[in-house]
Amino acid sequence: MSRSPLSDFGIDGKNIFVGGQWVPSASNAMVELFNPADETAIMEVCEGSTEDADRALQAARRAQKGWREQSAVERGEVLHSFRRKIMEHIEPLARLLTMEVGKPLGEARGEIMFTDMLLQHAAECARRLEGEILPVESRFEQLWIQRVPYGVVAGMTAWNFPAALFARKLGPALVTGNTIVIKPHELTPLCTLALAELARQAGVPDGVINLVVGGGRSVGARLVESSETDLVSMTGSPRAGQEICALGAARLKVLRLELGGKAPFLVMEDADIDRAVQAALFAKLLCGGQICTGNERMYLHEKIHDEFLEKFVKAMAETSVGDPMTDVQLGPKISAFEVKKLEDMTATAVAEGAEILTGGERPQGETFARGHWYSPTVLSVKSNDLKIMREEIFGPIVPAMKVGSYEEAVALANDTEYGLSSYLWTNDNRRIMSAVNDLEFGEIYVNRSAGESVHGFHTGYNRSGLGGEDGKHGVEGFMRKKSVYNNYS
Repeated sequence: MSRSPLSDFGIDGKNIFVGGQWVPSASNAMVELFNPADETAIMEVCEGSTEDADRALQAARRAQKGWREQSAVERGEVLHSFRRKIMEHIEPLARLLTMEVGKPLGEARGEIMFTDMLLQHAAECARRLEGEILPVESRFEQLWIQRVPYGVVAGMTAWNFPAALFARKLGPALVTGNTIVIKPHELTPLCTLALAELARQAGVPDGVINLVVGGGRSVGARLVESSETDLVSMTGSPRAGQEICALGAARLKVLRLELGGKAPFLVMEDADIDRAVQAALFAKLLCGGQICTGNERMYLHEKIHDEFLEKFVKAMAETSVGDPMTDVQLGPKISAFEVKKLEDMTATAVAEGAEILTGGERPQGETFARGHWYSPTVLSVKSNDLKIMREEIFGPIVPAMKVGSYEEAVALANDTEYGLSSYLWTNDNRRIMSAVNDLEFGEIYVNRSAGESVHGFHTGYNRSGLGGEDGKHGVEGFMRKKSVYNNYS
């Protein structure tokens, strides 16, 4: 029998994690996972049911009072213990990520480090959870506004960053006194299963963290609909976000939704071209382009358009593509469905008048005979109305369009239903300061590439979501306010 990918963590993936224990699912169903690089079977894991979701929520509810009654500093220390356990397992966690997601191993290590940073920031916020005391009309009265946990959180993560998204939801939820039920995406649950076991080994109290693998329309829907759930935090597609909004409406459920983006990359005539090219390349290829903050469309000033595009196309064409367990820049897509989507988007773009400058097909060679591959692709377009300029690509394709001015670039950038991230390359401080108001996005990266800070605020507008995550504002999103009028006359 071959060694299980979860052997390093002492678990087999055949159970759900409820109340601090690995227990059998009520369904006894299993789901088979496949390596996106070569389509070989990785292993089978337990597929939970709606009954399992109920059990997990009930365990979280039972544990919440005791967890809430611990001081915030005590809760922070538990998170620090969890962090230390994660850092003892960087390499096996990174290999799990590469195996199930397909991202290059170096990127996977980076995600585990970012996971640690997210938990560290949450733990350090334990001493920064503040209330307010306000003056009132009465002589012998004080008004307190106290921040308290919601109770039980349902956290649902996307397949592209399973470890980081786990931490992004779990850390703030736990430090503020909530308990949580995590539902990882059914395509990529392995790293999350391993993290749950490390949390158990680190001494996280029983029931504070629970985990059920399952489908969005079964386990996910039950987590949203249940009266036991007080807050839902989900990262995923706009379609999934809309379904969650509809499911949560009956109980007026509190939602935190991060739903994708269509980030514009603006390069002006005074930009440092070589630096901008490298930034655009990184922002396009990170996680194979499967990232909501990625470079999705480029607007290039006419004075630098040709020079920038020549250098960028060359860099994309020379991108190393291959086995993600080796030192490459680009691995496979997550699934055959995603590859077919890219093929269809490229064909539609060409039919609408776009020109392929590089790529536009599956890479050739024995390495790519199996697996879910698509070449780094650059398209030249002349209109912002093309479908590929409107819809999220989520892969290694980027269209480029010539513009005549900063004002035109901003107008085209804002002409979208999304509003998560945007990029601006210019050395004109007037433009930079104007862009703060001009660009209608929750994040603006000026003269740099992708990558948010854990103490910033990761938030989107419009179809990119509700609420936000990270930093003190993200932590505050897991608490609600309670007003106390204390009369001491």
